[in-house]
Amino acid sequence: MTTKELYSELNYVNHSREKRHYYANLLLNRSDLIPTLLDILFSINDKTSTKAAWVFEFMCSLDIHCIMPYLDRFTANIKHVHFDSSVRPLAKICETLIEAYYNKKDPKIKQHLTETHKKRITAICFDFMINDEKVAVKAYSMTTLFFLGTEYEWIHPELELILKRDYTNQSAAFKARARHVMQRITKTRHSNKNLK
Repeated sequence: MTTKELYSELNYVNHSREKRHYYANLLLNRSDLIPTLLDILFSINDKTSTKAAWVFEFMCSLDIHCIMPYLDRFTANIKHVHFDSSVRPLAKICETLIEAYYNKKDPKIKQHLTETHKKRITAICFDFMINDEKVAVKAYSMTTLFFLGTEYEWIHPELELILKRDYTNQSAAFKARARHVMQRITKTRHSNKNLK
């Protein structure tokens, strides 16, 4: 399948789980097409890039390991994406990836996710937290930053400052996730003190 053919196929993708699942499986079975999908995804001023982002997110939810060969490209280019409906799936991929790294301690991801990748993801998630992004993007970002903060001590205090500052002006969904994340930070802090 050529870039042009994949581009045409993406026109059939919509919000339905069925369509995203179909195309995610198609690409998982034809991993040679993933670079082409990323070409389309990172054509950031093209509306079809959003459909590529939806498919890529679904692929990563089915098999997070499909991103491994593309971590450099993915983490270097997230910051350029600007359509709201493209940013959300990329923030979700970051959350899925980082959760697999820290919470599930996936050995393949531990082998491939470098310090540079983690720094880039940290930077973009903080950008998402301080910029005017949708609640879902902020929710995925705060969870991602929570996990990263279990390794990098400076992250939790910075994240707490943002959550406390923005708490009163945000939606109920933001507040619920923020409370949960702040409780986890407090619990982590206490357990770290007990270990010392």
